[in-house]
Amino acid sequence: MAGIIKVAIVEDEREVREGLASLIDGTGGFQCVQRFASMEEALENTGLDLPDVMLVDIGLPGMSGIDGVRALKQRYPPLLLLMLTVYKDNEHVFQALCAGACGYLLKNTPPAKLLESLREVVGGGAPMSPEVARRVIDVFHQFQPTSHAECHLSRQEMRLLKLLAEGHHYKTAATELGISVRTVAFHTRGIYQKLQVHSKSEAVAKALRSGLVR
Repeated sequence: MAGIIKVAIVEDEREVREGLASLIDGTGGFQCVQRFASMEEALENTGLDLPDVMLVDIGLPGMSGIDGVRALKQRYPPLLLLMLTVYKDNEHVFQALCAGACGYLLKNTPPAKLLESLREVVGGGAPMSPEVARRVIDVFHQFQPTSHAECHLSRQEMRLLKLLAEGHHYKTAATELGISVRTVAFHTRGIYQKLQVHSKSEAVAKALRSGLVR
């Protein structure tokens, strides 16, 4: 099995899941070792045969692919997680990357490119569909660097911003900070105002580009 890239799939649509498995198993140098219809199933069984790469859909029944990526990275830090989804909006892209995904592909990715991306991930790369990569670059280019002193973020706002950059939602951030979801929403509005942005993805992008969070 030396040199074989072991791949797992988390995809709720059976035809898509089986099609991906057939592509992977039918290509030299690859093996589909696991296939799951939900993230709950993946979390329960992944450790039995840890793959090199896991292809993850976002729109899953039950736990979302993004929340699952965060949970899997906490349990298995070496596991490489590559998103394969129909979502290409800024929010989903940044949430997935902040949660720990090492790449982001759209489901219209040609089979040859998908296989190439799996090799790229194992080789240390971070493959993205062209339109996704362009969105990431465009968002980062929108903002000029700022500093903690310039935007006057409070200590609580900085802690919340760091959690948002790590991919947390309001509910999980509230749990981490020991405050209510309503208070998280209040602080988030303050962050948006001080950073002069209008969404979580814009706030995270500006914070990362400016060095406010790392």
